[in-house]
Amino acid sequence: MILMKDIIREDNPALREVAKEVPLPLTQEDIDILNKMQEYLKNSQDPEISEKYGLRAGVGLAAPQINVLKRMFAVRLEDDNGKKYHYSLVNPKIISHSVEKSYLTSGEGCLSVDRPVVGYVLRHARITIKGYDINGNEIKLRLKDLPAIVFQHELDHLNGVMFYDHIDENNPFSVPEGAIPIER
Repeated sequence: MILMKDIIREDNPALREVAKEVPLPLTQEDIDILNKMQEYLKNSQDPEISEKYGLRAGVGLAAPQINVLKRMFAVRLEDDNGKKYHYSLVNPKIISHSVEKSYLTSGEGCLSVDRPVVGYVLRHARITIKGYDINGNEIKLRLKDLPAIVFQHELDHLNGVMFYDHIDENNPFSVPEGAIPIER
């Protein structure tokens, strides 16, 4: 079981490295890692389990955050319509995206960042992402709103990018015309 002590923090240089492509089919070790990452997210969203083990709630976790420099991540969230996004993706890539931007009005957080970071993180409002599931099947997802933001946040981790790298240092709450605010 992954605990908070297993999640590396922002001062760890591994979070700034580009993760390596994962050979398919997945090894049992890779499958186990993905299952443990998904289990962490599920447990962190359960009030009793998260309190018992001191877990911070998360909707996404990338392998580099547990010091595994492989291109894979897990997400677990629901959109405003109750649609579930429970995915473990391997070698994900954005294959298309909107020009239009969106941002979380509450800002973004990260399990690897223990401090509040203020400012808007501008993301593509809509993306199409392609990757592979735990069984090696190709998956293609069209995402918007919160799911699009979460998938982009996790994909950034695979490229050594932290969410606050996207915040305008001179004007952290600057919003381009037409950007879509996402309430969370």
